Amino acid sequence: MITNTEIEKRGNQYPDHIVDFKHESDKFYFTTHNGVILELTILRDSMIRFRYATEHVFEPDFSYAISDDVNLGYNELEVIEEIAEYIITTSKIKIYINKSNLKVHIFDMENALIMEDELGFHWEENYAYGGNIVKMGKICHSGESYYGMGDKASHTNLKGKRVNNWVTDSYAYGKDQEPLYKSIPFYVGLKENIAYGVFFDNSFSTYFDFANEKRNVTSFWADGGEMNYYFFYGPEMSKVVESYTDLTGVPELPPLWALGFHQSKWSYFPESKVKEIASTFRKLQIPCDAIYLDIDYMDGFRCFTWDEQRFPNPKKMIEELEEDGFKTITMIDPGIKIDREYWVYQQAMENGFFCRRADGPHFKGKVWPGECKFPDFTDPEVREWWAGLYKEMIADVGVHGVWNDMNEPAVMEVPSKTANLDVRHNYDGHPCSHRKAHNVYGMQMVRATYDGIKKYTFPKRPFVLTRAAYSGTQRYASTWTGDNVATWEHLWIANVQMQRMCMSGYSFVGSDIGGFAEQPNGELFARWMQLAIFHPFCRVHSSGDHGDQEPWSFGEEITEIVKKYIELRYQLLPYLYTMFYKYIKNGLPMLQSLVFYDQKDTQTHFRTDEFLFGEQLLVCPVQEPNAQGRRMYFPQGKWYNYWTDEVVSGGVEKWVAAEIETIPLFVREGAMVPKYPVQQYVGEKEIKELGIDVYYKDGVENSSVYEDQQDGYDYKKGRYSLRRFRLRGKENQLIIQQFKDGNFTTPYEKFKLTFHGLPFTISTVQLDNEVVNNTDIKLNGNNIIEISKDFTELHIIGK
Repeated sequence: MITNTEIEKRGNQYPDHIVDFKHESDKFYFTTHNGVILELTILRDSMIRFRYATEHVFEPDFSYAISDDVNLGYNELEVIEEIAEYIITTSKIKIYINKSNLKVHIFDMENALIMEDELGFHWEENYAYGGNIVKMGKICHSGESYYGMGDKASHTNLKGKRVNNWVTDSYAYGKDQEPLYKSIPFYVGLKENIAYGVFFDNSFSTYFDFANEKRNVTSFWADGGEMNYYFFYGPEMSKVVESYTDLTGVPELPPLWALGFHQSKWSYFPESKVKEIASTFRKLQIPCDAIYLDIDYMDGFRCFTWDEQRFPNPKKMIEELEEDGFKTITMIDPGIKIDREYWVYQQAMENGFFCRRADGPHFKGKVWPGECKFPDFTDPEVREWWAGLYKEMIADVGVHGVWNDMNEPAVMEVPSKTANLDVRHNYDGHPCSHRKAHNVYGMQMVRATYDGIKKYTFPKRPFVLTRAAYSGTQRYASTWTGDNVATWEHLWIANVQMQRMCMSGYSFVGSDIGGFAEQPNGELFARWMQLAIFHPFCRVHSSGDHGDQEPWSFGEEITEIVKKYIELRYQLLPYLYTMFYKYIKNGLPMLQSLVFYDQKDTQTHFRTDEFLFGEQLLVCPVQEPNAQGRRMYFPQGKWYNYWTDEVVSGGVEKWVAAEIETIPLFVREGAMVPKYPVQQYVGEKEIKELGIDVYYKDGVENSSVYEDQQDGYDYKKGRYSLRRFRLRGKENQLIIQQFKDGNFTTPYEKFKLTFHGLPFTISTVQLDNEVVNNTDIKLNGNNIIEISKDFTELHIIGK
């Protein structure tokens, strides 16, 4: 990887003085004497796009990352020309453009400096490939911190780190290894309690140096393309992440079963083995919603085929699994086996859908089937064809979801692990080489897959899983963090990767529970499961060549622990579903690092282990063997120990007991946590009542629960139920108000409220201003009440 010093020695060029200025609606153009043009676009009062051209010419303006549904518009806009600079002002920020060198400084409305150019924009002619290596240098201030950047296997705070975005098959990667499976060139900066964000929308190989080489400089650069970045102003981290997520998009609500527990292995075959796994789950009463079929279900690893010896009647098998509550997920890779008798290969050849090298021949690479050719998913015609290939698998055979693996694309037996850089791509009408298309290749494959799955599963919702991703891929698929290892270090890595991905706009994410490579012992597997039930996507997946990795594979004691936590996952499904609703509605990350939760507390800036599951559950995994507990930091507020109801005041680090059967888990005071009864799979039971754990608070707290039919699209027509609760506690009373939205009628009629930490004994209960008899509300002791779901105000008075 080239260094900043090397960059500066290699003939950098810089903008000189401005000779022309134009203002057109929301855009400003600054042209320098040496042919640099800065196009500055006001997207919102707090979202600005900076785009630079050299030699007076912009490249075609096209991006796969930007959502069609992004919200644009600003309230105020003013430009002033001073002697030395132009000043552009919105209702949130002021942008200073230096006339002599085009450098940018950004301030808030209180004149606090947010971000400033160091070298600013500069570039170097790339004589090896043509075009420019484009670069940007910013000042790094003392105490400034950096977060985000997707699936990086390093500390949540990137200060002092350097990372590379080049989507790579990274089998058994290690801590701090670069690059990995995803390219998400977005970071959140935090300076003196002011948060801002930068998204460098460039699909070439990109590099970020967060004060690694020079402690006062943060820089980012790309091997080609444009210097094209978006600036987001907070000042809260939540506002930055929400703005970035709005810009790059969110998924639809998944079917609720996709949030259940999933079991996978490389590979479950033949059919009898798949049925044995399913049967054991039901016999042991361990909840599970989906079983995955890896590449060995195919005929010689040919995508969209079945091995007739191993799976003689896949349609019947899938129907029988579904009768027992299991969804079936199959893997599809991008490499198409070179076989003139293979119908997928024939169609792609006849229509010219395979990628070609610069001099004309098809690109070939070895993957699981042997020599393969690869469709050009950046061609819209190819994507339409690929989507249509799923008809038989989904509509006819009945597969419920698809898993796109190896889509970096991964290629074997070559040092680069991927396609040659001279491979040509359509890039939606903007022809380019693989240097530009590589990072979006997997994204466009899974986009095509999503289109096909959505079409053929309708009126149900699609479920798609991808390994490779670029910013915006969250619109199409869930993801996981690739081929990890069964080690305690990787348990730590999984924890920070989930937090980082969620802060990077990609919340539907999980890891291979227990590790993909090598074999965990029972303790590591149990600790990993305890963590992973608090990840949005929850799946065991292993290479299988080291031993079995099912919940029952490690002895009776571990089986009971694993079962306990999977059951907790299913109890928390309405809470998790509500988290997902808030993610797609407001861009709120489903997991929150402590710094995201409370950026004002400098103690949170370097915490890696603790995180918020949603907004009200505080989780801290045990990440060392033989531990009887651990120290953890509690953010501001009061927190109930989920297991004991002991209350801890925040702002301190404390020892928490946590033997093998326990993970440190705490609930924010005032929370109302919705729960379903334990089910063996989503939809097994009709929900007769909604349980709600109510945690007393002397003060006010808001909670909510979102529900719908758990699948299908009626929720988009208003058929959903959103209940918002306002809890207000006083010395000897508790008031809960309910506000309802949506016209979906939930199947249950009652709430079962379980109270925690009430400082009084209940003497009187008023329901919508009327005193009710204790027998009518089934008052059970001092902590359980069953009431109608339709109340407006519940008033509990103590004595």
